[in-house]
Amino acid sequence: MREKQLRRNVMNTRTILLTLILAACCLLAVQPIQAQSSEGQTTIYQNSFASDPRWITNSPSSDYWDPNMGMYRFSIEPSSGNYAYIPVVFDSGSFSLDYDFILTRIDEGATFRFGLSGSEMDFNKGPNVVSMFTNAKYGQIMWLNLVTLGSKHMVVNSQSAATEMGPDAYKGPTAKYEVNKSYHVTVNYEDNNKVLSMNVRELQSGKDIWGYFIQCGENLKGMNRIYLGSKGDYGPQNIYAQGYIDNVRLSVPSGAPVLTETPSVTIPVTTAQIPVTPTKKPTTKITVPTPYPTTPPQSPSSRMLPVVAIGVCCAIGCLMAMKKK
Repeated sequence: MREKQLRRNVMNTRTILLTLILAACCLLAVQPIQAQSSEGQTTIYQNSFASDPRWITNSPSSDYWDPNMGMYRFSIEPSSGNYAYIPVVFDSGSFSLDYDFILTRIDEGATFRFGLSGSEMDFNKGPNVVSMFTNAKYGQIMWLNLVTLGSKHMVVNSQSAATEMGPDAYKGPTAKYEVNKSYHVTVNYEDNNKVLSMNVRELQSGKDIWGYFIQCGENLKGMNRIYLGSKGDYGPQNIYAQGYIDNVRLSVPSGAPVLTETPSVTIPVTTAQIPVTPTKKPTTKITVPTPYPTTPPQSPSSRMLPVVAIGVCCAIGCLMAMKKK
């Protein structure tokens, strides 16, 4: 009788342990799906500039991939009409444009521009969404520039209550950027609310230095190029905004319709002259931006994986010990 009871207890123990193992396996199987869906974004374009991005430019001596830095070098001069861009399979709807960059030089009157555009790539002509870093009337401040497909032009900057911005001006404390400091910029558009926003933070510390928004009033569409340059800037020449750009990513909400056709572009003959190595090495020491994360952040349940793994090992060990008995 006692022997039967012992066998029954052993069988019950084995059943419980097998159930625990199966449950742990289920957790392990489900976990990658949770991690994959945690970010909720579909990437349209992403480049860390570890290799030549093959961006199209009409000024290969000014804008080129720097293999030594592993970043894209730019030199933007007013009235030169220079540009560099990459076509993207994107047309309309909500989006986020992220990038890292550093300015090594910004002369008075010069402007760094980076954003999304149609074929014009002129920041005065729509459709156009551009983040701008200037050195002019208010010093080194940041701007968000929008021109809709219907030619509505709206702009905000990081100068406190700038009078020319009107009633929608940024009201917070004036925020300025620094030369030779790395920044991460996010330009985000919410199609449902028709709100365009820009956020700038220090790359190394993660500190937010400025963020604001524009009420668009209409849907944004027709932008199919990520670009930088000086088209539309008719200021004096021989002044420059120079530096490096890195970790560019354009993403849309998961589930959003995505175009599948490859955009057709005409590549200028000058692109064949893009140098493999830069003609000059930068004389200013800079802080190299850290790579943009290529994997989505862990969901809270992913922290349970080590505990689950230990539980599985213990359960298997107990089963083997009972089998020997």
